[in-house]
Amino acid sequence: MSEETKDIPTAIDVLRIMELIPHRYPMLLIDGLKDIEAGETAVGVKNVTINEHFFQGHFPDQPVMPGVLIVEAMAQTAAAMVMLTLGQEAEGKIVYFMSIDGAKFRRPVVPGDQLELHVKKEQNRRNVWKFSGQGKVNGQLVAEATYTAMIVED
Repeated sequence: MSEETKDIPTAIDVLRIMELIPHRYPMLLIDGLKDIEAGETAVGVKNVTINEHFFQGHFPDQPVMPGVLIVEAMAQTAAAMVMLTLGQEAEGKIVYFMSIDGAKFRRPVVPGDQLELHVKKEQNRRNVWKFSGQGKVNGQLVAEATYTAMIVED
């Protein structure tokens, strides 16, 4: 662990996430981060419940978490990890999607699932970060994607 990342925690809760990224209900899609390796990897946790707003219309008789929201949760995991890693350098900045590639959905995510969002930095040049992400439930791959984000002044 480098000197500048030694004080970064290996896990954070939703209150700390809300200090790092601007998302709020109903668009804050992660409940915590664990297994954080500063600037490299993290695992986001989403406890999927029947009370999620999107289940009212997707689909009421067969509730399924929309794939696009699974990818958004991956991106929020990466954004929180990056902002945590950058510390004060990230103050007054926000993370925006630039691209999403190779998104695949292997099985539905439903109420009662705990979705783990494994993200890994693939590349970082200046303010552009590229990640690979995998969504897993009970260790089983349910979704994957590669995506790029840019950090800009708010």
